[in-house]
Amino acid sequence: MARHQNPPFRAEHLGSLLRTDLLVQKRDELVEGKVTKEDLVPIEDRDIKDIVAKQQELGYRGITDGEYRRHMFWGSFFPGLEGFSGVAKPDIDMFRLYMPDIAAFTEEKVEPGETVICTGKIKHKGSTYVNDFKWLASLVKPEEVKNLKITLAAPNWYHLRYKEGVAYPKDVYSSDEEYFGDIAKAYQEELRILYEAGCRNVQYDDPNLAYFCSEKMIEGWNADPLNKGQTTEELLDKYIKLYNDCLATRPADLHVGVHLCRGNFHKSRHFSEGGYDRIAVKLFQKLNVDTYYLEYDTERAGGFEPLKQLPTSKNVILGVVTSKFDTMEDKEEMKKRIQQAAEFIAAGNNISVADALKQCGVSPQCGFASHHGGNAISREGMFKKLKLVRDIANDIWPNEP
Repeated sequence: MARHQNPPFRAEHLGSLLRTDLLVQKRDELVEGKVTKEDLVPIEDRDIKDIVAKQQELGYRGITDGEYRRHMFWGSFFPGLEGFSGVAKPDIDMFRLYMPDIAAFTEEKVEPGETVICTGKIKHKGSTYVNDFKWLASLVKPEEVKNLKITLAAPNWYHLRYKEGVAYPKDVYSSDEEYFGDIAKAYQEELRILYEAGCRNVQYDDPNLAYFCSEKMIEGWNADPLNKGQTTEELLDKYIKLYNDCLATRPADLHVGVHLCRGNFHKSRHFSEGGYDRIAVKLFQKLNVDTYYLEYDTERAGGFEPLKQLPTSKNVILGVVTSKFDTMEDKEEMKKRIQQAAEFIAAGNNISVADALKQCGVSPQCGFASHHGGNAISREGMFKKLKLVRDIANDIWPNEP
């Protein structure tokens, strides 16, 4: 497979950006029933125009709309499918409490995000993303549309968090394979619609894949009698097949990346820990994506050695700059870390470090606002971080976007 480049770009960010105070206020009022969705549109339109201009000013090509029309990072894909229904007051007993995000929600005594479950046969009935992409595309020159990035919900998002038997009714789908088959068809249709609208750059945001690096999650899984002998390795294989089926019909010029998110929650709390060693071979060699956006801002992600498994046909965007707090990283230290990562890629493929660097880029480790309230970082701090990422990229890959 030929390696994609431009996208991804040497300087990237993960999609979500801090909202303005007014947009956060109005989103809260929407949840409280004080305003309507329509009331938010002019504010969203204005703020998206402003944040697009700011990204251009900072020298970014893979521009997003900041996810400003979303309440949470995953957006509206699953609620927009036929066969899925929202649960207004979910019973905590429906969840696997050892899943890192559910554990955090439980500890913080808050509802576990948006709860959507399958209640009937799944069918795509129209894109809930495409109009957001078209609006974003209207703000840039026609030749720049192919660079724009849209972030997508992970296809496994509403499966792993639920106890065995909860994700879908057994009288609707007899097995995970049947259930995943219809999800894959829905994603194939979504990608087709986005592609026809001019989209050439998508990024799946997937906390679940990172959970397979977590000793605590695996211990919880193994202790759960409902899992009936299915190992986490077998489930990871299913998820990789699901992704590959989702992407089976994609055009060759559609760049697809996946971000292994370790969580952004209240006050920049993370969810999961554990190095990529456990899943590196399957992640890098079996999953048919072009680019991996990996968190590497703290020791909880482990070292760079798993990158030995990255094939020369794929890219990695190294998230060495944190998006969680204002404290600034040292630019020269971050450049050294990227060099170290490239050395492992080179060793794994018997290529030069210079060639390995051609597979790399740099980014913040995650978005700045996975939920609309945002991380514990200031808006000024966010822009400083984005400038730092761009400066690092300029030093390592001069004159490259």
